[in-house]
Amino acid sequence: MRIDQSIEAPWGISVFGAASIDAAPDVARLRVAIKETRQQAGEAFEVTRRCVNQVREVVRGHGVPDRHVSTSRLNLESSYVYGGERKFVGYECTASFVIELRTLDALEAVLVDVVEAGANEVGGVEFDVRAKKELRAEARRGAVAAAREKAALYAEAAGVRLGRVVHIKDVDSEQLRNSYRSHGGSAAGDGEGDLTPGRVTVTAGVVIGFSIIEDVES
Repeated sequence: MRIDQSIEAPWGISVFGAASIDAAPDVARLRVAIKETRQQAGEAFEVTRRCVNQVREVVRGHGVPDRHVSTSRLNLESSYVYGGERKFVGYECTASFVIELRTLDALEAVLVDVVEAGANEVGGVEFDVRAKKELRAEARRGAVAAAREKAALYAEAAGVRLGRVVHIKDVDSEQLRNSYRSHGGSAAGDGEGDLTPGRVTVTAGVVIGFSIIEDVES
């Protein structure tokens, strides 16, 4: 991870602090799609639309409200295969879903039922927590504390006293998440297609600049 902490003129102590909070997921977002190809455009559209209605009915049958299901518009386009020459194979109609589940125990049953109802592509499963805003605030407080502790250590080692905060810069949380993945494998809960919830990691980072108070001998 590269976080630019350089300054053009010396003015104090600039440090980076980070913190992460692990939590058990309480939300699963299932990404599926319906993709049908037919020789006639109207037939492809009708078959896909019928499958969309079937999937919606199945999801309602599991007690998932409509507001927790987002559906794309039906997309219709010509489909070709390429070999020695381009060959028309039909009209392809696609509709995708994101189904948000608040009961994780139902995930496998919902997945099986929507596939049987006509969803023939599974994009993956993303686990999340509903209290992410509160967890992010906790992680940010932890990041500030980590930065202050680091700055105090530098000041002590340099024989100066830590002054007031003169600069605060937030570090993008997605940049931090990518760093955690690259250094420690996939973050818990990030495995697309894995039906094991694991843990969700909420991260925060900050760069803080402190002024320096030099002890003046009398």
